[in-house]
Amino acid sequence: LTQLLMHPDHEGGRHTQNIALRSGQARALAYIRRVWDSACTTVSTTAEVESRQHLHESLATLRDRIEVTPWRGKRGRTALRVLRAHLNFAQTAGGRLHAASERQAAEEAGISRQTLRNAYETVLKPGGWLRRLRVGQGREGSTWYLGNGPATAPRPPSSRHQTTQFPPDPALEEWSTPETAISANVDSAVIGHLMAHDAFAHHGLGSSALMVIGALHANPGQTVSELVITSSVSRATTYRALGRLAHHGLVRRIGEVWSLEPRALEGFGNSHPEAVTDRQAVPAQGWDLIADQYGTAGIAASRRALHAAQRAAYREALELLSEHRAKALVVVREGRQVVVPALRPDEVPPPWRGPGGVVLSPATGRVDPVWRVASDGRLILITSHDQRSYDELAAAHTEALREWESV
Repeated sequence: LTQLLMHPDHEGGRHTQNIALRSGQARALAYIRRVWDSACTTVSTTAEVESRQHLHESLATLRDRIEVTPWRGKRGRTALRVLRAHLNFAQTAGGRLHAASERQAAEEAGISRQTLRNAYETVLKPGGWLRRLRVGQGREGSTWYLGNGPATAPRPPSSRHQTTQFPPDPALEEWSTPETAISANVDSAVIGHLMAHDAFAHHGLGSSALMVIGALHANPGQTVSELVITSSVSRATTYRALGRLAHHGLVRRIGEVWSLEPRALEGFGNSHPEAVTDRQAVPAQGWDLIADQYGTAGIAASRRALHAAQRAAYREALELLSEHRAKALVVVREGRQVVVPALRPDEVPPPWRGPGGVVLSPATGRVDPVWRVASDGRLILITSHDQRSYDELAAAHTEALREWESV
């Protein structure tokens, strides 16, 4: 495999060959070893799908695992929204392997792209929930694979400065409280339906209220102490979320027990029929009204409009690249700047061509001694100090273009 990747005639090893050209053979071999180890890890941790029924069972098992995993803190709740968005994509694609761009995931989860990236890098990727198999290019999104969580990936070291929303280390025999329990129980389907709405934006009801709704929908009639465990939300935040939800007539308190109103999730699947309610309660007149009251109405539409504009600009840039439009390059030769035409190297205009592959100066019509036209139509700049072969010049030209584009 190493010999094939390092062979100059094989396009599949172009990246490895460029590493060897820039940084040496040792760096290229180390890169091959890293990619090989990553491929072995991917194969060993990927579940084999035997049938469509097995595929549905695998996604259902993953959904159950997500729902009983405690998602602590604001970071954890945001990660759950992102993971639920990818689970929606996977269900549509029919398997754990699916394609999604960052903009699609951000719109589905109802968060910004920067918040989405933070959830990827700090929770989901290190925790083994998501693997990016291929970065999206052009009009194609990235290719993702849903993992099984921390059981398939080492847990990153945690900070010593933690709140009670994070459990202490059992190995150190630290105390255990209801706020640090290791079990949870939420209905992720409800969370997946509601999370993209403006009412649950950052300055609206927020992710904490979303988790409380998911916990009450999964198990109607819970006390605050039970909600702290099932929703993975701290006690103080649970009280604040319940207060906001009760203000809008979405939950009702009977004694010490909280439950969803029977029509609180109208249009998203009603709550369980055994939920305790009061007939005098007045439910909110839709999620749009709640978003208006918090001033978050229109955030999702603005985000979609921004993403649409970004996609349009990106597609326009791709079209310009497909038409081979590029900025002119400037090279310095003998103390003066020479502008390289902003054309494809194999599209030399006929008036510039001379007999025997020489290049005629557009200004004077005379032969330019340093420029030549190769047999494949490409321009070559030859100086008395440059004795490289054509293949070396072509490789240097490709590398220079990549450096220019990266800058």
